[in-house]
Amino acid sequence: MSKHNPWAWIPTLYFTEGLPYFAVTVISVIMYKRLDIDNTAIALYTSWLYLPWVIKPFWSPLVDMFSTRRRWIVATQLLMGAALGSIAFLIPASNFFQWTLCLFWLIAFSSATHDIAADGFYMLGLDEQEQSFFSGIRSIFYRIATIFGQGVLIILAGLLETHTGNIALAWSITFATLAAILLLMGLYHTKFLPAPHKDAARNIHSVGEAGGNFGKIILSYFQKPGIVCALLFMLLFRLPEAQLVKMINPFLLDAKAVGGLGMSTEQIGITYGTIGVIGLIIGGIAGGICISRQGLKYWLWPMVLAISLPDLVYVYLSYAQPDSLLAINSCIFIEQLGYGFGFTAYMLYLIYFSRGEYATAHYAISTAFMALGMMLPGMVSGYIQEAIGYKYFFIWVMICCLATFAVSALLKIDPKFGTKNNK
Repeated sequence: MSKHNPWAWIPTLYFTEGLPYFAVTVISVIMYKRLDIDNTAIALYTSWLYLPWVIKPFWSPLVDMFSTRRRWIVATQLLMGAALGSIAFLIPASNFFQWTLCLFWLIAFSSATHDIAADGFYMLGLDEQEQSFFSGIRSIFYRIATIFGQGVLIILAGLLETHTGNIALAWSITFATLAAILLLMGLYHTKFLPAPHKDAARNIHSVGEAGGNFGKIILSYFQKPGIVCALLFMLLFRLPEAQLVKMINPFLLDAKAVGGLGMSTEQIGITYGTIGVIGLIIGGIAGGICISRQGLKYWLWPMVLAISLPDLVYVYLSYAQPDSLLAINSCIFIEQLGYGFGFTAYMLYLIYFSRGEYATAHYAISTAFMALGMMLPGMVSGYIQEAIGYKYFFIWVMICCLATFAVSALLKIDPKFGTKNNK
């Protein structure tokens, strides 16, 4: 194996993995809002962009069969960089919405493919001891990508809006910057990714065999005990969040006269993309520590409450419409802290349910249902908000928390799962 120091490629690989995901799911929403696209269209069309992550298990075998994971990683990074550069070029155009959506679709499919290749390459490029050591490192750099994408880039766009007085130009420069980063990362990884001997394309004659094996894996997933309750949990646990996440940034950006908070783009980057992400990270770390000590079953209901009740801050913000950034930042920090803590239970349950002979493939299928649970409610969230206004929309989100409670009550979990003593 052509051996490279893992520190030379793992941080950059997982930082690069996070950037296009946040560009598609978060940055696009803020950009479209600043360019005067209505909430219904934003929620509907950007929710469709989750689809590649929903269906990626179905084309993951192709990544194994055609070419190497290393080549898939480099190719998708360069492709995403080119697509982001095209978005930067097209933003000032009169029909920018249709063209940029098509490019975001391309980026979403490329990003989902990159996820498959990168996660597989991680296991081939490291031995078992290194995989354990770097598991936390890759998570940290993915989170850094969150702060960079939702924080630094949004702040940059806000500063450019103020400095240039031209919103379209500001976002063109922002996406050109993001494109340059992806292209540079693609070039960097051509040199610094190792070339493991195990990372080889399969024989093309094995396609039929692989298809049969894949069908067997899918069938075995739906034959698991408790599959109905598990699917309801995967699809409905995040029902409130799936709607909320699409309307948070439009709510923060909209003028107070229409029920929003009237924040600037730069303030959004600081509040939601930085302070909120810090709360998310702290909550996630705390959740992992708690479960490791007493297990998922013990902490399930505290985490259900943590991911649901803090959504009340948006009811308060929509009625009070405070001018104080301290009050707004505090509310969003609390909500994201609770979300980070509660979301730990959701992700651990996906691992719990996916255990068995095909654990890796079954986990990929579970994450596909997770993405579907975000996509479908998100599609209609803009329509609901515009029909009833922000105040009643956030009350509706709180009512949807009843679905979270109901599906959580259906679960049966081994009390030892998640603890250090669990075998």
